[in-house]
Amino acid sequence: MRAYLDFEKPVAELEAKVEELRALTEGGDAVEIRDDVLRLEAKARGALEDLYRSLTPWQKTLVARHPERPRFVDYCKGLLTEFTPLAGDRKFGEDEAILAGFARFRGEPICVLGQEKGHSTETRLRHNFGMARPEGYRKAARLMELADRFGLPVLSFVDTAGAYPGIDAEERGQAEAIARSTQACLALGAPNVALVIGEGGSGGAIAIAATNKVLMLEHSVYSVISPEGAASILWRDPSRAQDAATAMKITAQDLLRFGIIDEVVTEPIGGAHRASASAVAAAGDAIAAAFADLAGKSPDELREHRAAKFEAIGRNLP
Repeated sequence: MRAYLDFEKPVAELEAKVEELRALTEGGDAVEIRDDVLRLEAKARGALEDLYRSLTPWQKTLVARHPERPRFVDYCKGLLTEFTPLAGDRKFGEDEAILAGFARFRGEPICVLGQEKGHSTETRLRHNFGMARPEGYRKAARLMELADRFGLPVLSFVDTAGAYPGIDAEERGQAEAIARSTQACLALGAPNVALVIGEGGSGGAIAIAATNKVLMLEHSVYSVISPEGAASILWRDPSRAQDAATAMKITAQDLLRFGIIDEVVTEPIGGAHRASASAVAAAGDAIAAAFADLAGKSPDELREHRAAKFEAIGRNLP
């Protein structure tokens, strides 16, 4: 059964009626009922299109967090072959909030990093809801350095509310690990591309997204802090998260306008969670095009391209 967000209630009611009528048609061949089903299906699709055409930043945040939204493992299965995961940071241990390894993307070898939130209670706990500890970022830096040694491109899938803020993470040098992972991104002599597939939260996201090309799914969000966190700091009132989401300009459309990201990847009507296979395929085409744009650049040119991209952010706001 599909999970609906609060603002999707009008669509949920229409689709529930469609299912009721469809169940009636299975018991006979009433032409009138079939006509009603077709009419209601068209009405429900129209309502869904209208709704998603005008989502607020807060509504996009809810879509980005949808429990049925495709995760890194879904993109890995749909886009990569011969994926070989590597574990551990060679300093402390393994962190499953970031999955990393080597694979083939459309036949070409590539290094892959992905923040994994999990689909079920068991997997969410195992992956710590995509919130990495220092060892996760040190593992990412280790693999990026290994990829750089062999001239392999690096592909990152971003989906985290932020780095894990626990005491144990701070004791093991969370800030330093994030900084070193970001530095590893910026220092690569091979092309790197990041795709924000859900939430891009603070340093936890930028640590693997300081890349030549940053792409975002249409209904994903990317911000320095969560709307709830910003509301708590600015107004001491987390209930004002909607105001914070609007003020921070966290949507893909706003960030493209500001030059912070390079491309918005269109999602299926109703969000990626309604048609995962289509969303994954569209993401694959966008990733391939991004790497094609970077083809032929020397290591120094790639570093200069990356540096110029981030140094320009904020200089020429529209």
